[in-house]
Amino acid sequence: MQAFLGEIIGTMILIILGAGVCAGVNLKKSFAANSGWIVITMGWGMAVAMAAYAVGNMSGAHLNPALTVALAITGDFPWSQVPMYILAQFIGAILGATVVYLHYLPHWKETKDAGTKLGVFATGPAIANPFANVLSEAIGTFVLVVGILAIGANKFTDGLNPLVVGFLIVSIGLSLGGTTGYAINPARDLGPRIAHAILPIPGKGSSNWKYAWVPVVGPLVGGSIGAVFYQAAFLNKMSSSLWVVLSLALIVLAVIYAVSKQKAAQIQSAVVPKK
Repeated sequence: MQAFLGEIIGTMILIILGAGVCAGVNLKKSFAANSGWIVITMGWGMAVAMAAYAVGNMSGAHLNPALTVALAITGDFPWSQVPMYILAQFIGAILGATVVYLHYLPHWKETKDAGTKLGVFATGPAIANPFANVLSEAIGTFVLVVGILAIGANKFTDGLNPLVVGFLIVSIGLSLGGTTGYAINPARDLGPRIAHAILPIPGKGSSNWKYAWVPVVGPLVGGSIGAVFYQAAFLNKMSSSLWVVLSLALIVLAVIYAVSKQKAAQIQSAVVPKK
């Protein structure tokens, strides 16, 4: 029960501070308005660090279904507890997004653009391309999982690991976040997206459900590959899980690529006038 509560609280803190910086930068009449991408990446990095410090002793501070699954793949976390952790992470994300909504209560009405309001809660692509978008999320989460496992294997001064992980988040955001907003965490995106759909936000528009699967599938694929890659490359463990994960990942990516290409062809044929 303590671990379940820890993941709820930790993910809630993560979203309060992470979605909170998105709200501060993007909503109208905020003192932080238009302060830019670097502020957002720093805010998310510190959000991860503070959440990890808060609940690390309670649950290990996964705060991310992709990380929970990755740790289960490496054998560092029991599969039997994976559903409980993921449920807690989604509950915490929804609660955190609700707090952000309440904190910025008068600013939603002042902000006219519906896409800006959604961007406080959930990610979206700079260029809509399902295969490329999934690939971006997978690469970012691959770096996240390999980085976290590598940080954990080093002997830092006691208590600095969460802060270093926060810097890792900042680095991923600065280098890889410009394509999709670097969800790199299914709960971070889907939980607040659900809150956006439920909450009475003035003029909020669509929750963009047609994109919602991308920041779920991409991080799970990338995080799983990161887990088996770390075992093989850093620990010299060539287990059967390596080939299972790689095979499943290739199948998923191939299907997404084929579907994306088919849809692109359909769109192209629709806009080209017939002779």
